[in-house]
Amino acid sequence: MIPTGQTAGLTSRELFRRVMAFEPVERIPAIEWATWWDKTLRNWGEQGLIIPDEPPLGRGEALQRQFGLDTHAQYWVRATTDATPLAMSHGASIIEDEAGYEAILPTLYPRDSLSPERLDALRYARNRGDITWFTVDGFFWWPRSLLGIERHLFSFYDQPGLYHRICADLADFHLHVIERLCEVVTPDFMTFGEDMSYNNGPMLSEEMFDEFMLPYYRMVIPELKRRGVRVLIDSDGDITQALPWFERAGIEGILPLERQAGVDLLKLRERHPRCLFIGHFDKMVMPHGESAMRGEFERLLPVMRQGGFLPSVDHQTPPGVTLEQYLTYVKLLKEYCGKAVDA
Repeated sequence: MIPTGQTAGLTSRELFRRVMAFEPVERIPAIEWATWWDKTLRNWGEQGLIIPDEPPLGRGEALQRQFGLDTHAQYWVRATTDATPLAMSHGASIIEDEAGYEAILPTLYPRDSLSPERLDALRYARNRGDITWFTVDGFFWWPRSLLGIERHLFSFYDQPGLYHRICADLADFHLHVIERLCEVVTPDFMTFGEDMSYNNGPMLSEEMFDEFMLPYYRMVIPELKRRGVRVLIDSDGDITQALPWFERAGIEGILPLERQAGVDLLKLRERHPRCLFIGHFDKMVMPHGESAMRGEFERLLPVMRQGGFLPSVDHQTPPGVTLEQYLTYVKLLKEYCGKAVDA
């Protein structure tokens, strides 16, 4: 059980850092790690929610305050520019081969990618006591964005040289981003966007992970840890099998731990006692009312009491959840974030 009574008056950021270090807190920060779907917000607007204007880091931060949640600010730093071609459809390719990569290379990995306005907003959030974090494309996600879903999976066999070149360029870009970003503000944590699992597990083997991804994580992660930035993976699907691979790479935690994919947090904590977790509240119980939501929090409570875990919706709240149901969820989230540290 997390000791209580030692952290009164701490900011959201300070509470987050203590929970992620398995240290004593008076309560767990009540966060919503992912912003809300546009369709969900549109429905809630029709049900009476006042939607705030768009600030520099997105309306998520303003909505967090409106819902009474602990606030965090995220900055996703993209490896593209406005000149980078777009895929014709979701999952389609932008390039087919080395020549295609060469053709668009001048539009990628911008050295001036960091927006001064967004950096100022991130620094302001940190100084105010908000949790701050940033995201970059991972070494599975980014090649897939360029090659398209099908060609990407074949590329491990058919175009290994191109795959390694793309990842080497991406790692170099990440190192530049980390250096420039941390000159202005050192975020509390970051995520590599990966989405390399589905409901039956990872989309590649451990051997392929070791050959095509591990070397590049080991180039980048030490620079993050040297600056005190917590390193997490953002992957949908069942990440259970791949979690030890990421730990070998130096990854400290994972989100969103999708319940619908069969992820079992209690088993993960047994096997990985120092791994950090964010998410895992089963969003599919939300339309079933307060009793069902309370039961879901009871399922999560044992791990909440151990530290190193922030409960949150295991992805984004679906449009079918009413505003009233979501407000009930927020009420229970805050209740259980306090209950987790009760003696």
